[in-house]
Amino acid sequence: MASQEEFRDPFERINAETAKKLIEDGGLVVVDVRELAEWMQGHISGALHIPLGTLMNRPRELLQQDGIIFVCAEGIRSAVACEVAAAIGKTQLYNLEGGTKAWLKEGYPLAR
Repeated sequence: MASQEEFRDPFERINAETAKKLIEDGGLVVVDVRELAEWMQGHISGALHIPLGTLMNRPRELLQQDGIIFVCAEGIRSAVACEVAAAIGKTQLYNLEGGTKAWLKEGYPLAR
């Protein structure tokens, strides 16, 4: 029988409040994996824009460092991005659960 440990995600699921604290502490990169039209409507200030499809095609080239918070609209595409990053050996990975929708719900600003 498999243990719980074998089924753990290779990333940490965080809420908007935790994400904001981590971003303010510095040292982490925020990567927004939404499509361009979504990005243009507003994104977390300082985030890099790498659409999920692009990231999946060239992860080693595009993800140079460890310590990444992945963001999308709701936290689904960003979870896939976390899996891709983990698959190429990246560590200290975070998924913003609820994505930019959760970020806005907390009253945090988006850059345009």
